[in-house]
Amino acid sequence: MSTINSKVIDRIKSNLVPFQKILEQAKSRDINEADTVVIVADILGGLFGYEKYSDVTREYAVKGQFCDLAVKVDNALKFLIEVKAIGVTLAEKHYQQALNYGANSETEWFILTNGVVWKVYKVRFEKPLKTDFICEFNLLEIKAKNEQDLEKLYILCKEGIKKNAIDDFTVHKMVVNKYLISKILTSDIVIDVVKKELRKVNASVKPDSDEILTVMMNDILKRDVIDSMDSHETVDQYKKINKKIDREKQKQNGKKEEKGIVSNCEESGEFEVHPGEGTGIKQIL
Repeated sequence: MSTINSKVIDRIKSNLVPFQKILEQAKSRDINEADTVVIVADILGGLFGYEKYSDVTREYAVKGQFCDLAVKVDNALKFLIEVKAIGVTLAEKHYQQALNYGANSETEWFILTNGVVWKVYKVRFEKPLKTDFICEFNLLEIKAKNEQDLEKLYILCKEGIKKNAIDDFTVHKMVVNKYLISKILTSDIVIDVVKKELRKVNASVKPDSDEILTVMMNDILKRDVIDSMDSHETVDQYKKINKKIDREKQKQNGKKEEKGIVSNCEESGEFEVHPGEGTGIKQIL
């Protein structure tokens, strides 16, 4: 978790409950989108620490369209916020609208919110365009004493943005997540450990790897974890990482072998270096 200074914690603790009361009242009155934008702008100042008149821009222009709010730090655009009325359930069409603003403004981060629910995304400028879902929180359920809740708020605070806390949070989330953990749990090395532990229980039982994997996939892991698009992408990333590790190991082993050959040859004097062709071993005599 990022180190959050006491000033930020005190501000959150002092302002969270009052804003929660404001949101509850607004929700009971089912206020419109324009009024919700006003509350979100106030939250950016009172809870997240931005200067209302210099850091926050209303109706930010993006290629002929206007995003509800834009947040700047030291005059540099940091993220866009698309706001919906407080009574609206955030849906796919709203996400696409927010993504469109982020992509067209070449902004890496964007937020979709109805004042109560906040969803944070990171744009991956690839072909096709992709996003990483970073986190979601409900401001009516957030508790200032909960460290995980505090961290989610902090990554959007002005102080957190200045320290790139959102990047650190994202890197952690990309590694410590249910999809990657589920892939590791079904990897050969873990399956082998399970087989050994089962044999300790009863040496006469000799389960094979496929049997254990089937139990894990069908009875232990959730179907949405192993079959979702996010899961498949994570599996691909995991395979790439392992291939990279294998390549590095092969390089290291190759260097060790080469070093061993050089060492042996130096002892016997049985090597020849050809001028103009580098300093590698060219011929063993």
